Amino acid sequence: MSEKQQLLSLLKREAFLKKKVLLASGKVSNFYIDVRKVSLSPQGVFLISRQVFKLIKDLKIDAIGGPTLGADPIVSGVCFLAYKHKKKLKGFLIRKSPKKHGRQKLIEGQELKKGMKVVVVDDVATSGGSLIKAIEVLKQENIKVVKAISVVDRQEGAARNLASLDCPLVSLFRKSDFL
Repeated sequence: MSEKQQLLSLLKREAFLKKKVLLASGKVSNFYIDVRKVSLSPQGVFLISRQVFKLIKDLKIDAIGGPTLGADPIVSGVCFLAYKHKKKLKGFLIRKSPKKHGRQKLIEGQELKKGMKVVVVDDVATSGGSLIKAIEVLKQENIKVVKAISVVDRQEGAARNLASLDCPLVSLFRKSDFL
């Protein structure tokens, strides 16, 4: 079984719930995919990071990051692999709101500079709201987002909404892989 097939099997077993839930987008769904149950496990973060790294290893980018909390383990895992493969890559996370103390930053992690090219990641994309907010924060800093990657695309508008910002969405899996 390939690593990608192993990851899908793990997600189906550990993260997929068939029950009514309220999503961050405000929509009600009959299923939920809690990717954090997998991305915060040793096997899960390894498999996710390997798949994401395959998608970015040949891109001319300076950094990878995304909205906290979904992106946190993915960014860390991909940065680990980048170091192992001698690819210079910075990691960053974007807060929902600035800290009230310290440097009061929205973007945490390694310092990003104007003109840098980055990829944003998230665990699940529904409408793409979290990724869009991250892209808007980065654009304000004159940082170019070349691609967005999600572990799962719920196929509820994220790809279309991100495309309208000239940011293609690539997902490891789609809703159709689970239902």
